[in-house]
Amino acid sequence: MKKTSINLLILFAFLCIFGCNKKENQSKTQAQPMENIQVSDYGVTSKGDSIKKYTLTNKNGMKLEVINFGGIITSLTAPDKKGKYEDVVLGFTKPEDYFNGNPYYFGALIGRYGNRIANAKFTLDGKSYDIDKNDGPNSLHGGKEGFHTKFWNIEPLKDTKFPTLKLTYTSADGEEGYPGKLTTTVFYTLTDDNALEISYEAETDKPAVVNLTQHSYFNLSGNFSKTILDHELQINADKFLPVNETLIPTGEQKAVKGSPFDFTVSKPIGKDINADDDQLKKGKGYDHNWILNGSGLRSIAKVYHPESGRVMEVLTDEPGVQFYSGNFLDGKFDAKTGGKNELRTGLCLETQHFPDSPNQPNFPSTELKPGQKYHSKTIYKFSVKK
Repeated sequence: MKKTSINLLILFAFLCIFGCNKKENQSKTQAQPMENIQVSDYGVTSKGDSIKKYTLTNKNGMKLEVINFGGIITSLTAPDKKGKYEDVVLGFTKPEDYFNGNPYYFGALIGRYGNRIANAKFTLDGKSYDIDKNDGPNSLHGGKEGFHTKFWNIEPLKDTKFPTLKLTYTSADGEEGYPGKLTTTVFYTLTDDNALEISYEAETDKPAVVNLTQHSYFNLSGNFSKTILDHELQINADKFLPVNETLIPTGEQKAVKGSPFDFTVSKPIGKDINADDDQLKKGKGYDHNWILNGSGLRSIAKVYHPESGRVMEVLTDEPGVQFYSGNFLDGKFDAKTGGKNELRTGLCLETQHFPDSPNQPNFPSTELKPGQKYHSKTIYKFSVKK
């Protein structure tokens, strides 16, 4: 064989090896987030559904744990001022407590309609609908068998910049009394700047009402036997919605200035929570919707825990947020860090449209029509203040 031919063969072999290695390295780079998603067995429901747990980890070591029952976040860690990562969301110690009702809606995806609908009925396009009555005379969080009780299909996404889960659930026409076959998709993404991004999408085949949210309870101390009354909260809202005795908005949009509901400047949650105020008595604390300033994706709230230094910033494109101070936690279940899930040991910031919007034409509409696509995004971003 001629020397020239041998040289060409050597060059060809070198290029093949280099090219293969390059493709392999590119493939590894593209698939990197998949290496940061681990799947494990979690439990089996009474219906025989096998539940999996998906653990996402970012480059800093922050972890998010999600199960395919209710799309529930069972754990989310965040660093304190010493760099220690601890779980900051409340939850149960036993899988069956999530499967058998989850009375507090710990960590769950909420739908079809987050929050309350008065008298468990509404009218849409001239037709009246009766939905599940599971909160006194009202319907709460989609009904007793809402999205928090459903088996969600979860797909870890490939070729994404950060570890991401895609969750899907199709709700049949008439489920819990709601009209339309509703297909819902939710994305959980854990970014390298210690943020949990939640994106919601939904489509329907007939006119429907939709109001999706996430119901994690946060306690930035990392100790769930402690209350959240020492957490400092700021909400970017000048008005809130007063409620009646069954926690349905009266329709009034009331200024927060001069009231216990003024969080325009950061203050401890416990500062005014026991004030002699009719609205606080009705809610047994804070359980109200704030009308957020601005529009589009913007920063709407910040929570700061002075002892740990943890800060949680909330960003959303929704018009409202339900601040709930854990008033109905009753100590019936063990807390993950020991003790019990007692009164006010967790807080919720549920980004959403307003409660009872289908019955209140002056509120932003929650109607979704065929051919339209529901979009919403919320971010919980964690940092440290030393």
